[in-house]
Amino acid sequence: MRDHWSNCITHFDERVDVFVKEHFSDPKTRCLLIAGAGFDPRARRVAEKLAAAMGPRLHALFLREERGDPAANLTTEADTNEQELLSLVPNGVVQQIQIFAEDGAPVAGQRLSDTLARFEWPEELTDVVLDMSALSLGIAFPAARFCLEHCERDDNLNFHLMIASNPELDARILGEPSPQVINVRGFAGINVEYASKPVARIWLPHLAHGSAAKLQKIRASHNDVYKICPLLPFPARNPRRADELLTEFLTQLTDEWDFDSRDLIYVSERNPLDSYRTISTLKERYDRTVDGIFEPQIILSPLGSKVMAAGAMMAAIEHNLLVQYVETLRYDFDHMGNGHEHHADMTVHVWLHGPIYASYKQQEPAPEPEAV
Repeated sequence: MRDHWSNCITHFDERVDVFVKEHFSDPKTRCLLIAGAGFDPRARRVAEKLAAAMGPRLHALFLREERGDPAANLTTEADTNEQELLSLVPNGVVQQIQIFAEDGAPVAGQRLSDTLARFEWPEELTDVVLDMSALSLGIAFPAARFCLEHCERDDNLNFHLMIASNPELDARILGEPSPQVINVRGFAGINVEYASKPVARIWLPHLAHGSAAKLQKIRASHNDVYKICPLLPFPARNPRRADELLTEFLTQLTDEWDFDSRDLIYVSERNPLDSYRTISTLKERYDRTVDGIFEPQIILSPLGSKVMAAGAMMAAIEHNLLVQYVETLRYDFDHMGNGHEHHADMTVHVWLHGPIYASYKQQEPAPEPEAV
């Protein structure tokens, strides 16, 4: 159990800049940044902050996700980002990750694990930062698990998540779904195939603009879901975002998913710990409720906001939950967007592991009140 995760150290926006300057400006720090090097405009945000504070003490592994037939303009933008990232971090290398095998099977997680296992990690590291801003779900989740387990073997090594989040920009990145529903590598959950009791599944899909086709594929792969509890972003920068998503998914929710409106779950679009705590609480209460009667299983499909997905990932690691998704065959990016509005990125930092938690003491649970 990672008892400190419920109260993890987090920073937001300007406080992230202050933290980076105070923590990473220390000449004793040596950091490895793992980040995406694709077309996403947020690919350079975190690297710029760290490079400004650390200079040559910053090392980087940039992951470039390769899909079969990318749009030419997105390839050009990815090339530009790659060159800019290598200019920012001269001690950086770029590794290409083929998302699909020659037979079309999604193999992103396996290729990512192989890449990280072969990678020569710099010596005397004090910090590892995983920038999830420009990484897809199938790469970011296995990378986070690999890095967390690597860092937890060394009590003096810090592990951070950083995200430049922009839900409005996310809505402009559209993906063509592959035919298969797959488990995220490292997130297969508890094996319930041979459970002695009937399995009671709850599915927690994150509703996000443009993800209906992917979520529909996942829903169709389960004909025995006990409950569906969609996650919606609220509070959110756009207070009406949750309502807009309910309208977008109206057909699925009312006609196809056998959904009960009392099962909606609202989590913060800004704070990943809200998503982590909410899913963790649901898991613990559900286990107690069906104990001895059913085998509980919770399935996560965090296809929306990367901040909400980061919290879901923490819950999945902590409670060994199944995470399912549909890989993307190719992306399209609406550069102009609706209304030509510019929405600034929201930066989030989560300090997942490190010596700062060494003195963290598990709080004893409060005693149950005596019956009167």
